[in-house]
Amino acid sequence: MMFDRAGYLLVSRLGLAVCLAFVLGGSATIALAKPAPERERKAHPPVSLDDLYVRLKEADDPAEAKGIAGLIERRLARSGSATVDLLTDRAREAMAGNDVPLAVELMDRAVALEPTWSEGWNRRATLFFRLSDSPSAIADLERALVLEPRHFEAWAALGKLYLADDDKRRALEAFRRAENIYPQWDVLKKAIERLAPDVDGRDL
Repeated sequence: MMFDRAGYLLVSRLGLAVCLAFVLGGSATIALAKPAPERERKAHPPVSLDDLYVRLKEADDPAEAKGIAGLIERRLARSGSATVDLLTDRAREAMAGNDVPLAVELMDRAVALEPTWSEGWNRRATLFFRLSDSPSAIADLERALVLEPRHFEAWAALGKLYLADDDKRRALEAFRRAENIYPQWDVLKKAIERLAPDVDGRDL
């Protein structure tokens, strides 16, 4: 069989490349034989909850801090259990329908299934507050803070409950604990400014 001119040239070039490979001890390769490897992409590790708390404390801009606080809240909202998430959603629906006793019952089940979920105790505390049951609400907030001492919302809620009981000293302490975690929270700053003169004394 006879080759046309184009075929002859292709065979000649391939033959030359193979010969060069043998001459150079096999170190040479044919360019078309193996495609160039793609550049590997380095995956960035997910930002940890600890990192988010550090960023929240160091943030200088209130808008930036608010965004970071939102990320922390979403992390804390993860119970790690599909069943508990379902119970929590139903509790939220019950509360929206003003059926607070049912919401409490649902959150009772949620914290029983996931007793180490700090946000579950914080949410049940909110329900007890709606029922004007301050002792139960305070107990749940304290439990939440044992599990997650950086839960700034739980500290702020605890401060409000203490303030409602006219315990200004404890209220101020709770607000300051929250502010130490979330310095850019304006509501805390205002509450501290109002309480500090009564608790710490006024400057002469």
